Amino acid sequence: MKTKIFLGLLLAGFSSYAQNSPEANFKLTRPAFKEQNAFQTTAFVENYFRLPGNTGFDASIHHVENILKKAGFVEQKLNELEAPLTYRIEKRPMKNNTWEPIDADIDIVGETQPLISFKTNRNMIPINCGSTPTDGVTAEVVFLPQTTPAELEKLDLKGKILFSENHPSRLLAIASKAGAIGVLGYAMPKYTQPEVHQTSIQFGSMKANSEVWTLLLSYGAKEKLKSACLKGATKLKINIQTKIYPSEELTIVANVKGNVKADERFVFSAHVQEPGANDNASGVGTLAEMARLTAELYRSKKITPQRTLTFLLGDEIVSTRRYITEDTARAKGIMWGMSLDMVGEDTKKTGGSFLIEKMPDPSAIWTRGTDKHTEWGAGDVKEKDLFPHYFNDFIFDICKAQGKFANWTVNYNPFEGGSDHTPFLQNKIPGLLMWHFT
Repeated sequence: MKTKIFLGLLLAGFSSYAQNSPEANFKLTRPAFKEQNAFQTTAFVENYFRLPGNTGFDASIHHVENILKKAGFVEQKLNELEAPLTYRIEKRPMKNNTWEPIDADIDIVGETQPLISFKTNRNMIPINCGSTPTDGVTAEVVFLPQTTPAELEKLDLKGKILFSENHPSRLLAIASKAGAIGVLGYAMPKYTQPEVHQTSIQFGSMKANSEVWTLLLSYGAKEKLKSACLKGATKLKINIQTKIYPSEELTIVANVKGNVKADERFVFSAHVQEPGANDNASGVGTLAEMARLTAELYRSKKITPQRTLTFLLGDEIVSTRRYITEDTARAKGIMWGMSLDMVGEDTKKTGGSFLIEKMPDPSAIWTRGTDKHTEWGAGDVKEKDLFPHYFNDFIFDICKAQGKFANWTVNYNPFEGGSDHTPFLQNKIPGLLMWHFT
């Protein structure tokens, strides 16, 4: 993970508040940013499948809390500007239960090795999936090449497992009505290159409180099971263990108090939930190190921010939207927002590049020249949504300078949406996304 580019992002905050030149700020941040700290936090967070309220999400929040405390941040008692370096953990009861995967295996009866196992791919269990009995279940699997209602009505699914090359959630209602005990499916977008990465699974979800479980297959597992089914009757043993329980949602907010206009601020955000190292343990690890470094420079009197720097980590979009909308007085002082979502990749392995997602300028609707949407796809942007701003070019220039220094390619893409920058833009606050994609 090449975290050096994120010195440029931190520099953006410093440059917004201080009179130092960009080069002077680079000299402060380059030698002091400890990329191993970011690696270690990313590795800790990546250990868990994180959803608000579950064990991994909460452990990640408290891991960041420990980093902040060691850096000199003190727990907020009255308000976030009561001391130069403060943090707080916000706790809110959740309307719905949280969910946590524990273990799962799919075995073809008669085979010695599992078809697929949670130990090697935890994304096989979709969010909200329930458990099988502790000893698992054994049943015949029915492969369905065509998923038309007419084809489904011909099948005897009572007590059986339905398998198709579609996302299992599409067949959940039909399978449940027909008496099936579970659904196996496959749903890998083309940009994930499943034929190349044959053991990969993109995480997904299913309807909560369903009596029928579903599981997701990798390309390799799907092809092996399909081959077995085409040869004749096939039985599977399935074991799924998950936890579903009441909990509370945590958000952690840290502040470096501005020296002149403390009520005005630059907000950095990174979401904690989702299961991957890339998405988004990388953002958590990088932002935690940025906060640590900012505190170090502040305490050593090497920087004196004129406006407040805020570091926000929580549930994607939900936490940033709430931070903006629940306190109207605070919202008036939010001058800029920046989201770190899938950052610091080894681009030789992933094939993607570091991207700055522009604010909604005309390229979000009409691409021309070098403008090109990623494989994530264009958002539903109308002319009334356009919000061009100098913030794009300001950040792009800083990142290009750091990219040249670190031999790191910096690109941009038209606005697409779908991350923590969106609530800023919806509230007419300049906001950008730092990410990687193809």
